[in-house]
Amino acid sequence: MSVSLDHIDSWIFDLDNTLYSPDARLFDLIDERMGAFIMRLLGCDAAQARRVQKQYFHDHGTTMAGLMRHHGVDPEDFLVDVHDIALDRIAIDARLRDALTRLPGRRLVFTNADADYAARVLAARGIADLFDGICDIRITRYTPKPEAAAYEMMIAHLGVDPAKSVFVEDMARNLTPAKALGMTTVWLDNGSESGHRDHLPDHVDFHVRDLADWLDSLPAPWGIS
Repeated sequence: MSVSLDHIDSWIFDLDNTLYSPDARLFDLIDERMGAFIMRLLGCDAAQARRVQKQYFHDHGTTMAGLMRHHGVDPEDFLVDVHDIALDRIAIDARLRDALTRLPGRRLVFTNADADYAARVLAARGIADLFDGICDIRITRYTPKPEAAAYEMMIAHLGVDPAKSVFVEDMARNLTPAKALGMTTVWLDNGSESGHRDHLPDHVDFHVRDLADWLDSLPAPWGIS
């Protein structure tokens, strides 16, 4: 390892496309519901809704943030609607569970989704009992990553010391504020949508392709090597 993990006592993970593979295409279902929501809201066709959805995602960190800013959308209406999806595309992953179990310290989730949905995903993966806390979009007052304020609220809510924390994300741009705060950063470069957007190598301590592989590769007590 080029970066020591001896000092780490908090392991913070993004949720979507991080604690499950983007190959599950779970976000496709959320995308569909987002598109339908925007079509109803704006009275537009699917193509225009798609353009609005992705533009707001790129400009504001989440589609919801853009809809709130430009159209006064109630975030709770949006969250409940778009996360009302089946989770049968993801399954229990014994290898990931074993790898997470070996991590000393606390295991935490920091997500732009809501905690109810996050809890459902963790349960579907068979790892819900391993996590000690979730910081969701409600806790950050609907301020999404990569806004710096979201990270400050996450730190306060979860009670972590950034200098003793690892943050794992599939979206490279979301690592920049974490790095600025002193966190050890892990970019899970697994092919998720827009994962490479605003990738700055100096803000990435570990560049990995598979979460379980990386955790297994760490020396004891973190891994099995």
